[in-house]
Amino acid sequence: MLDVTTPTASTEPYYDLGSHHRPVDTPAPDAQTWFDRGLVWAYAFNHDEAIACFERALDLDPDLAIARWGIAYAIGPNYNKAWEAFDPADRAQSLARARQELDLAGRGRTSDAERDLIAALGARFATDDPSDVDALAAAHNGYADAMVALVDRHPGDVDVQALAADALLNVTAWALWNATGDPAPGSRVLEAKAILDAALGTPAGRQHPGVLHLYVHAMEMSAHPEEALPAADLLRGLVPDAGHLQHMPSHIDVLCGDYRSSIVANQTAVRADRRFVERSGPLNFYSLYRVHDLHFIVYSAMFEGQYATALAAAGELSAQLTPELLAIEAPPMADWLEAFVPLRIHVLVRFGRWSDLIAEPLPDDTDLYCTTAATIHYGRGVAHAATGDLAAARAERDAFAAAYERIPESRYLFNNTSRDILAIAAAMLDGEIAYRAGEFDVAFHALRTAIELDDALPYDEPWGWMQPTRHAYGALLLEQGRVEEAATVYAADLGLDPTLARSCQHPGNVWSLHGYHECLTRLGRDAEAVIIGKQLEIASARADVPVVASCACRMDVT
Repeated sequence: MLDVTTPTASTEPYYDLGSHHRPVDTPAPDAQTWFDRGLVWAYAFNHDEAIACFERALDLDPDLAIARWGIAYAIGPNYNKAWEAFDPADRAQSLARARQELDLAGRGRTSDAERDLIAALGARFATDDPSDVDALAAAHNGYADAMVALVDRHPGDVDVQALAADALLNVTAWALWNATGDPAPGSRVLEAKAILDAALGTPAGRQHPGVLHLYVHAMEMSAHPEEALPAADLLRGLVPDAGHLQHMPSHIDVLCGDYRSSIVANQTAVRADRRFVERSGPLNFYSLYRVHDLHFIVYSAMFEGQYATALAAAGELSAQLTPELLAIEAPPMADWLEAFVPLRIHVLVRFGRWSDLIAEPLPDDTDLYCTTAATIHYGRGVAHAATGDLAAARAERDAFAAAYERIPESRYLFNNTSRDILAIAAAMLDGEIAYRAGEFDVAFHALRTAIELDDALPYDEPWGWMQPTRHAYGALLLEQGRVEEAATVYAADLGLDPTLARSCQHPGNVWSLHGYHECLTRLGRDAEAVIIGKQLEIASARADVPVVASCACRMDVT
């Protein structure tokens, strides 16, 4: 017999997850509470905590089939963890657990909508062979088709709409749009957007954490990310203790040049993340999301010229990535997280802290911290070049090349491999050394190569390379008096012409505003200079360092 006498969930201290509620048929009120919590965590991409909540609901009501659906949904692939990102053991265990829970769910108590959700989710796990990654990936379309059918079968069910959109986006996760603004090959983003737009036309949709979260992802890669600003604003503060949802508006903020709002959103997220660590500890997959929030602060603060904020966030981030955490093999935490450790190096390069870079020590374990070691050699090399010690710069370039070769292909920073990202570092370092050696044609060729590699990175937010490569190129063009060329570089970076894909533009950033204003002034384009000058005044007001060039590698300014 079902035990409904367990102490109520409302008496237990727990996170503030807002008010989202999906009624389920259960005689145990606490089972309803834990199901709601699990669903919100699933929408917030904290899948381990979602599973724990669904399991609590089942402890209270073993016949609650929709809680078993929740476990199967949360343990499977998601927008940030496709099947190919599971290590073999994790994939086998997750697939087996999902299929088992769905089988048991077929014997439990359900409503019509719940039976449909359980049946549809079965299409996601179409094979029991964890080694058949192709079949598992192909099942994304089958699951999406099943969920789209449910949208018509259950009109007005906002959870069904959110889950259908999620299924459609996962068909080509992180590859929704191409550089021209059209859907990428195989992408079903237009179907997802239509469902989400319909949901957002209702009061329930405008307060739904999953709808709002997914709308941001649907639009961030597009040619018009600003269309998601209303959804991003509705998401702010909606689920106070879900750090990832507090963070998500910043994906749109940063693309629209609102770097301050991006910093604030992620600082709020970090505070929520700290509460989660206090309760659940740091050794879990959610560490990836905690790192992501600090990464975003570093990235956004760099664009605002806020050295102290960027450096503090980089320090907190690296302190979290302990050898104990990175040593976890399933999932392989080093492959997922180690590349975030050296963000401090990018901050020091951005702000021209050459002596700090030269003094930066290598990690004790250069195999575990292989991306970190290579990045430090890059930073030291740039610093030596900037300070005129070309022999030391070349030695660091050699050390960088050796360290680069030790980085495995499996080492990632979100959507990009460490090796692809650091290929940009190699070209940048070549350019900086050649420039200081007076080999300007060689230098500019290397910097253009870095730009091409930078632009070609798969979409990511923050972008895989922390400081836009055009900032150094424009600065050194100006130092050589090539003002017209520099002006085109800055206009492209600021998104003032259609040269670049929307995701490669950085509207309103203080560095390119400074460079572009100087170009316009020197070219006698006074009317334009006045307009950009006003934007520069506002952008500079928040910087905590003087901004005198778009890159500290330029030496003819002080």
